[in-house]
Parts: sequence; C-alpha cells; structure tokens
Amino acid sequence: MPKPRNIIAIGGGGFGANPGQGIIEEYILKQTKKKKPKICFIPTATGDNEAYKVNFYSTFTKLDCNPTHLDFFKRTPDLKNLILNQDAIFVGGGNTKSMLAVWKDWGLDKILRTAYRNGVVMSGVSAGAICWFQHGVTDSWSSDLKIMSCLNFIKGTCCPHYDEEPERKPSVKKFLSKGKIKDVYAVDGGVALHIKDEKDFKSVVFKKDKGSYRVFLQKKEIVEKKFRKITLV
Repeated sequence: MPKPRNIIAIGGGGFGANPGQGIIEEYILKQTKKKKPKICFIPTATGDNEAYKVNFYSTFTKLDCNPTHLDFFKRTPDLKNLILNQDAIFVGGGNTKSMLAVWKDWGLDKILRTAYRNGVVMSGVSAGAICWFQHGVTDSWSSDLKIMSCLNFIKGTCCPHYDEEPERKPSVKKFLSKGKIKDVYAVDGGVALHIKDEKDFKSVVFKKDKGSYRVFLQKKEIVEKKFRKITLV
C-alpha cells in the first residue's frame, strides 16, 4: 500500500517569526507517524541565512525529532542520501525564483519529487509554501507581485501572506480579473494549508481568526471559499 503524500504550506509565521513556539512545527512532525522523525531544513531562499538556521534549531531541538539542514552556499552534501533518508522537509521563506534556480541546477527538484512520492512530508513557509504548487504568487521581483512556475507537485496557484501583506489581495484580484489564473489557493499568516494525496485540502490554524481559501471570480466578484479547518490554538 503506498504511503500517503503530505504537503503543509504555511502562509506566514512559524519558527522564522516565533522561534521556540513550535505549534505548527509539532503538527508537521506528527504527520510523519514516526517516533523520533528526521527533518531537514532547506534555507536556500535566504541564501542559507545563519540566523534562520539558529531559529530552526532553537525550535526543533525542543521537539522530539532529529533536525538537520541543507546548505548550498557551502560545501554541499550528497543530496539523494540526505533527502531520501528524511521523514520531513521544511523549506524556508525568501526569494522563490533564486531558490528554484539553485535547486534545479543541482537536481534537487527531482530528488524532492521522489521523496514526496515515497511519503516524506513536505512543508515550508512563504517560498517554502508556494514551491510545491504548479504556480506561485511571489515577491521575488522588487517591482510588484508576479506569478511564477514552481515544482508542480500540486496543480494550481498558491498565494501566501494573504492577510499579512497589503499588496496580496489586490494582486490576486488583478490576476483573476485579467484571466491569468482561474483560481488561487490563498493562505493567511498563522495558517497552514495541509494537502493530502493532492486532493484533500484543510486549514491548520495556529493563530486565532485565520484561514485558507480557494479564491475565484463569480459574476466578476471575488469569492473566498474557506477550507474546513482544525485549530491548534
């Protein structure tokens, strides 16, 4: 029987903003169904930022797991051996376009796909949320938000920080109105969109009064259809 495939796409928050809190992080670890799961942090989108790695370890060392990380801007390890032996992956936020360019040059995109099909839980925040989708709404460019192609594990387009950054909702409305996309998976800060086997979507709320939505146009009006939710706080 094949293992379930899990993607946990966080709209904002987690250890990058609140190191040590560990609410959504503990949820991610539980999805592995392992007693002491191995989890690897991939901070490529911030150029392997050292402070970000400190926050990762300050949070995950308090949880019952074996944390490690992957650097690309120092000497890089055997990627297949590292990734395929994890129980969960956590991808950090930052510049999605630059991150994916590095991954593809090293072949990490293909290794992650194999790991995902093998049942390794894929998770991340912001860039680490949208990377799993066919397309993502990104601020990788300084001028304005754009839609970019991502890894295509999940069909459709994802927008993180939906309620956190003022340009997000107007940009989503513009993209829908111009027909660039037909709908968007929009995720607030303090929420993760948990997707099982590419078809079962739910909100995992770790900050009060937050949600995730399928956003689309109906008779030229924006509709935000909430996903069913479980609340961790």
